[in-house]
Amino acid sequence: MGTPAVLAIDQGTTNSKAVLVDAGGAVLATGSAPVGLSTPRPGWAEQDAEDLWQSVLQAVSSCLAAAEPVALAGIALSTQRESVVGWNPDGDAVGPVIGWQDVRTSSWCADLPSELDALVRSRTGLRVDAMFSAPKLRWLLEHAAAARVGTVDSWLIHRLTGCREHLTEAGNASRTLLYDVLDLDWSTPLLEAFGVPRSVLPEVRASDGGFGTTAGVPGVPDGTPIVAVLADSHAAMYGQGCTEAGMVKATYGTGSSVMTPVDAFVADGCTLAWLTDKPLYALEGNIVSSGAALAWTAATLGLPDVGALMELAASVPDAGGVVLVPAFAGLGAPHWDRDARAALTGMSSSTTRGHIARACVDAVAHQICDIVDKIPGSPGRLRADGGATVSGLLMQTQADLLGRPVEAADVAEISALGAAELAWTTLGEPTGWAGRRSTRVYEPAVGDGTRSERRAEWANAVASVRVRPA
Repeated sequence: MGTPAVLAIDQGTTNSKAVLVDAGGAVLATGSAPVGLSTPRPGWAEQDAEDLWQSVLQAVSSCLAAAEPVALAGIALSTQRESVVGWNPDGDAVGPVIGWQDVRTSSWCADLPSELDALVRSRTGLRVDAMFSAPKLRWLLEHAAAARVGTVDSWLIHRLTGCREHLTEAGNASRTLLYDVLDLDWSTPLLEAFGVPRSVLPEVRASDGGFGTTAGVPGVPDGTPIVAVLADSHAAMYGQGCTEAGMVKATYGTGSSVMTPVDAFVADGCTLAWLTDKPLYALEGNIVSSGAALAWTAATLGLPDVGALMELAASVPDAGGVVLVPAFAGLGAPHWDRDARAALTGMSSSTTRGHIARACVDAVAHQICDIVDKIPGSPGRLRADGGATVSGLLMQTQADLLGRPVEAADVAEISALGAAELAWTTLGEPTGWAGRRSTRVYEPAVGDGTRSERRAEWANAVASVRVRPA
């Protein structure tokens, strides 16, 4: 019969992961496959929809092959959020996946009337920006004959169910600028404003509302239920056990997401984290370039990977006055200036490659601080997850610049585990895994004066690249 397990699929910007998780939260096996990203024009970011689907199948196949016999109780999904896909009823993509980091619609967004931005904020908690789905969906509908469109969760559900279902999860829908997070439905005024017909959009379901059953997925028995779906940053928050106001998590990926639950919806920077028996809202700040900045700096310095960059950065005690502002696609939260451009400042004849590497590490941490500093009240320690948290240097830098402890998850698959935990809860099993998970804690090691000096240096550098007024 085998051990009962949930197959959690975590589809991200650079790779797809599959993780088998038992009812106690133990990881039984994992698999992964890379996903390509192309930039056909400056500011464009695309993925091949079929390649993305094949990467999921490869990850699932390698995961199942590495496992002892299991009895699949269900499937859970964690997916990249604002990226969009269009396809026909047979399941064939009619264009590329337009990535969340794509800014081809930024000029169009900038020309929209302020009244629309006010409406968007009041009903979605977000601002009009090229990162979110609605402008991309409009572009896709204008340039491809798509009968159906959706975010990545919808695309995967469609393929996992043998092209039978057109569904999406409420937290993913909340990132589109089209979903009213108070009425919990697609908003007719917003659909009309962005030119997206309701008929091409998927049905929205609660995060634990059931999303059909599998059909034709190699290695997965037909009829396996898709039990739960979460957006990846939301799944990480669920996996971190951040369910109460004052708890803050940061996910370090290609970009970064800082989230904290709130007791009630507020119309600025708020998102729907998940919808179960009731909605849970969260304040969120999105950083456009964090892991991407590390990768760019590593490549620019001729290093083989980000690990080598971290080693080089650790070879100097500080950045020597060098500041990198990685606004390669503008600045995200809390500045939201898409016209800003990257800059490397403060160099002198004594600047070394190590100082530049260290400045990039600092930049990742500073951007997190910029968002945490905007959170009302006095939030406690920061719970950190994502690939870059393996770097002790980055986590210590984060604690130093934040002035509060950083608690890094000792597990790489936190988003997949968050989705799996929701699935097991939905299936009636007790969970609460976050309280039993080991972590690494980093305490601040610099004084307030040093911290203030470094934060002011960063703020001055950011101000120098701003185009839109703060």
